[in-house]
Amino acid sequence: MTKIIKFDYITYNGYNNSALELHQYGAPAMCEPEPSREQSLENLKSEINQEVQEHLNEIGLSDLDDDNQPSKEAIREIQQEDRRRTAQREEALLRDRGSELIEHFAEGEEICPEEMEPALHFIDQADSTAGHLFRLATLIWSVPVSRGIGRRMRFLIRDHHTGKLIGLLALGSPVFNLSARDEWIGWNVEDREARLVNVMDAYVLGAVPPYARLLGGKLVGALATSSQVQKRFRKRYGKRESVSGAVKEAELVLITATSALGRSSLYNRLRLDGLFRYERLGWTEGYGHFHIPEPTFQKMRELLEREDHKYAEGYDFGDGPNWRIRVVREALDQVGLDSELLHHGIQREVFGVPLVDNFRDYLCGRIDDTSVSRPSVSETAEAVKKRWIIDRADRCPDYVEWSRRQIWELMVSRLESEVPWSKNSSL
Repeated sequence: MTKIIKFDYITYNGYNNSALELHQYGAPAMCEPEPSREQSLENLKSEINQEVQEHLNEIGLSDLDDDNQPSKEAIREIQQEDRRRTAQREEALLRDRGSELIEHFAEGEEICPEEMEPALHFIDQADSTAGHLFRLATLIWSVPVSRGIGRRMRFLIRDHHTGKLIGLLALGSPVFNLSARDEWIGWNVEDREARLVNVMDAYVLGAVPPYARLLGGKLVGALATSSQVQKRFRKRYGKRESVSGAVKEAELVLITATSALGRSSLYNRLRLDGLFRYERLGWTEGYGHFHIPEPTFQKMRELLEREDHKYAEGYDFGDGPNWRIRVVREALDQVGLDSELLHHGIQREVFGVPLVDNFRDYLCGRIDDTSVSRPSVSETAEAVKKRWIIDRADRCPDYVEWSRRQIWELMVSRLESEVPWSKNSSL
């Protein structure tokens, strides 16, 4: 009898090398010929094409338009794939460090609204307790949270009176094309390219329980405009080399923000005379890449890499979130799909908060310099407490009923809805 020795399949770069069979005399058995480079490229393009079309049909994005906007619940359904990926990514963190990190959340009865002492804590290392706490806290929210691309500054907002977490703030590179913002500022293409470096986008902004019950989200939005954020921006991005190679003197003069689901209850009427004012700029046009699954996006990158396309290797400073859009657009063209599939049609409300009076003159190049001087964290926090938080505590005292166990169960329930999770998981 002939003895056959069969090796397992070896995977390299996502492709299987043919299994090699050796006869007892060492002669290789006949193998299926490997596909040519052209054939494997065509197979990859076919996979991407099919995956994109099937996913869009599955989540109901194949027939949306500006007059056919989904409800907030429908948007949550569409975002289920994003939530599942987040849950899979953070499951190990909750298992390994959850019981330790949950201690950073307050019991409702620990909070004294009049004595709150909000403070901003910059996260300088992703793989740290502060970085892990930021990630864990995002599991509380029902919408998926972006990890950001390009320039990024992340903060924990803590109450020094209790030592507990109030909320999260993350500022990152804004998208390059945003009509509502650009028209409101008065930008042309040249001005935008030259001065977008002076704008940041609040891609994460919100409060966690029990502080969320006290309108803590408005507090976080207010603190985004404080002098501490301004100083951190100057230190981190004050002098940066632009895409063209020129050195730019950056000054943060505008922060933008968009609603998570349709109209925003957080940013609407978020203003305090003499301190800050979030202004409604309009709506997004419904372009983006959130509806492209991450595994499909990685195949798109692989396709461009095998074609030696410049977008495959990542992004340069200044590209930010636009890099992913460029990857998707180029890949869609190559696989024979209309790049207008980037137009998912889900519109979000756009807001802007100027940080200096002459921001338009500065952003449009009518003046070369500006001086930004913002109120301190403590001054801003005191004004917010008097305007919203103390009154809210009097009218809605149920915040005291929140416990850490409830917050833990909320996190676990988010995971349970997306990935298998032990019912016995507890503090």
